[in-house]
Amino acid sequence: MKPHPSFLSNLRSEVADWRLWAGRTVVLASAVLAGLAVVAFTWLTEHSLKLFFVLEKSYWWGPLLWTPVCTAAIVWVTRRYAPGAAGSGIPQVMAALTSEVPAASRGLFVSLRLSAAKMLLTAWGLLGGLSLGREGPSVQIAAGVMYHARRWLPSGSRVSEHGLMLAGGAAGIAAAFNTPLGGVMFAIEELTRKPEQRSNGLLLAAIVLGGLMAVSIYGNATYFGVIRVENISMALLLPGLLVAVCSGLAGGLFSRLLAVSLAGSPDWFGRFRQKAPVRFAAACGLAVAVLGCVSHGDTYGGGYAHTRAMLESGGESSSLYALLKFIATWITAWSGVPGGIFAPSLAIGGALGNDIAQLTGYVNAPTLIALGMAGFLAAVTHAPMTAFIIVMEMVDGHGLVLSLMASALIASAVSRLVSVPLYTLLAELQLLRLPKA
Repeated sequence: MKPHPSFLSNLRSEVADWRLWAGRTVVLASAVLAGLAVVAFTWLTEHSLKLFFVLEKSYWWGPLLWTPVCTAAIVWVTRRYAPGAAGSGIPQVMAALTSEVPAASRGLFVSLRLSAAKMLLTAWGLLGGLSLGREGPSVQIAAGVMYHARRWLPSGSRVSEHGLMLAGGAAGIAAAFNTPLGGVMFAIEELTRKPEQRSNGLLLAAIVLGGLMAVSIYGNATYFGVIRVENISMALLLPGLLVAVCSGLAGGLFSRLLAVSLAGSPDWFGRFRQKAPVRFAAACGLAVAVLGCVSHGDTYGGGYAHTRAMLESGGESSSLYALLKFIATWITAWSGVPGGIFAPSLAIGGALGNDIAQLTGYVNAPTLIALGMAGFLAAVTHAPMTAFIIVMEMVDGHGLVLSLMASALIASAVSRLVSVPLYTLLAELQLLRLPKA
């Protein structure tokens, strides 16, 4: 029989090892800095988008000139000075965590310099009115801050560079959505599947601490607003199932379009993008601006404002919004600018749920909006538990928890019939940037 641990001997061993405490201090301090970096990034992106809407409200035709110029300039700067900052940021962190990347090459994907570039370039994209989110970039930003902390770890520390990047990436999601639990689940579902890292209490504490930085500054609020759900009955079964299946199909199609587009399709558009990326980006920016004009400005940015307005008005929204936002987000990602797809995916899913509520006559539209948000995000990312937890934080009450989980799981399963895991494919494409031996 194994003897019980001795409290005094364990306490002495903990206190005696100064390297252990020095390592813990470095990890937790860097987690605080990572969370604060995401908070600063959030402030920067919000004010950038506000400035864009000032321009758009003053001159409705302004984006037709401003957005293409910004998109072309962002792609030129990114390709010339910070190629590792392009796209979402999640594939870069996933690539840096793989065993194929030597320690000397991790800076191609995650670094303090890339974190700074990601912050400025993503904010610039929102200043141009592009349809992108800040959550994916927050993963790369926080991972870069945490990875930089490896320089301060004492020799013989039990914390690895791999663990720092993992904790940083998850803390980025936690801080971006004000959901520390969502960050932990994101680390398990997307960034790693190694049990020894799941159970590392220090890294879990770092993830939660990074997320709490956003909560302490912005309060315990959600960017999409609060979803108030009325009594759930069997009347939800058919509309809810329809939302889950439709969001799974739409999210799978969206994921497949992104995979084919970003991998380099052999058609005329793919060749144009490869030969003249800056001009292609300008054309994409013009297309996004046209979609914004058609939607009266609704498709610009991440989609927070439109989703909030839809929830507050009880489901009143244009039936074309989901389609226009779908296309605008796809074209934005295709252009090659730094930016994420989490927030636009939640907006598209919410609008899809609202459309089905109108189609079926379901009286409580916010319920189907919530199911659509969880379903579409789960379908795009193939991370159903992360999607479920993020949306669950927005729901006022626990009556919809099981329905949200079911919607995310069903949509993710349907999406897998249509598309391969998007982030896994994009991470493999990132590995092509490694220097040839």
